[in-house]
Amino acid sequence: MSTLTNMSRRVRSRMIFTAAAASLLTGTAVLWAQSREGPSVDHAPPATAPAVHRSSEDALAGALSLNAAFVDLAERVTPAVVRIEVRIQPGARTASAPGPRLAGGTGFIISPDGYIVTNDHVVGEAEEITVWLQDRRSYGAELVGRDPTTDVAVIKIEGEDLPTLTWGSSADLRVGEWVMAVGNPGIGGAGQLDYTVTTGIVSAKGRPLQLLNRSLQQDPDFGAELAGYAIENFIQTDAVINPGNSGGPMVDLYGGVVGVNSAIASTSGYYQGYGFAIPADLARKIAEDLIEYGTIRRGWLGVSVTGVTAEDAEAYGLDQVAGVLVQALTEDSPADDGGLEREDVIVSVAGRSVDRAGLLQQLIAQQSPGDRVEIEVVRNGKLETLTVELGEAPINGRRPREARVGSISTRLGFDVYDITPRVAERYGFDEAVGVVVSAVDPSGPAARKGVAEGLRLRAVNRI
Repeated sequence: MSTLTNMSRRVRSRMIFTAAAASLLTGTAVLWAQSREGPSVDHAPPATAPAVHRSSEDALAGALSLNAAFVDLAERVTPAVVRIEVRIQPGARTASAPGPRLAGGTGFIISPDGYIVTNDHVVGEAEEITVWLQDRRSYGAELVGRDPTTDVAVIKIEGEDLPTLTWGSSADLRVGEWVMAVGNPGIGGAGQLDYTVTTGIVSAKGRPLQLLNRSLQQDPDFGAELAGYAIENFIQTDAVINPGNSGGPMVDLYGGVVGVNSAIASTSGYYQGYGFAIPADLARKIAEDLIEYGTIRRGWLGVSVTGVTAEDAEAYGLDQVAGVLVQALTEDSPADDGGLEREDVIVSVAGRSVDRAGLLQQLIAQQSPGDRVEIEVVRNGKLETLTVELGEAPINGRRPREARVGSISTRLGFDVYDITPRVAERYGFDEAVGVVVSAVDPSGPAARKGVAEGLRLRAVNRI
């Protein structure tokens, strides 16, 4: 075995957020991929072109067709992709920094009036956000909302008739399909590599990286309790993703967003063949909640599960090694009230087969509190169907930096969202006026004064 092989095995791969190394540093050298000039040599063209076989013509036609598809896709997608620059003040995560630092990432526009999806780790700690469009226009942006348990965030710029991308389906995405990633691996802050387009295939689905879980546990703002709600069901791709690509879209050949680029596995901090994206079905639900409520309204089941092994399949009378095994239930949780039991094997939720814990988390999180879902379980070797009314995941009250950074609601220890006609109907309000309390920090001033979730606010200080 060679020394190089021995050394490589001692290198431990580490998962990193792709925006973490995208700080806008100066003085970075960019070298031309240019060969040295050599002596001139004249080559006479062949007298006649070689014959082209029919099979070669067919292969060339297929390649040209795929080439045209990629070119068309890039032209349609890139105008809706944005470069994001953020200014971060020193804090719990940057205590060693002498002053504000700049970092960056990518996002994509999902509405003509300027809603943009990106990663939480790109903008979650930002004091100031600037967005650059492909046509070089720049905008100041507001943080609409964030979800560190999925690494999804939404920001907003003020614009009209902006180019947009549409959502595709990550559930329908298959391993081996072509995908395109677009991002801004800018080096040096001057944007030399903005709007880089790369292509590849879906290498795998359902990757549990434990990346968000570790990040939340190490973050003093959140801790182990919130880490238990992290959803890790990443799409893996070999499309090149580098620092600065975080928050950019992964699109299928139809141009639909099937993932949000988020992380890489690397020993160097740069691309080594493994890129990961948040499934679009999950990102879309989180983004829609953040836009409508400013916070997340996420379904909750209340179970602790683990993957099924071959030994489990034999012990529990399963036809195949599939499903997730219920290890524990939270007392008085929706799962407990709905009839689930320890050692049930959950095999489907809402008609979708479940083969791993991350997928179960995602399918439940894509539902809303109060939704009734059918859950199929194998119990004592027999298939049973249960109908469970989901609760709301208890995560919002433990998120100190919520939608509007520095707002009065954050300082007082509660969050609110506007009362739309849909919200008014849900809470039984007679009209869509004011705001409703969406979450309360149990240790905050509001809680001590009796403010509770669901309370309607029509005025503050008689305003």
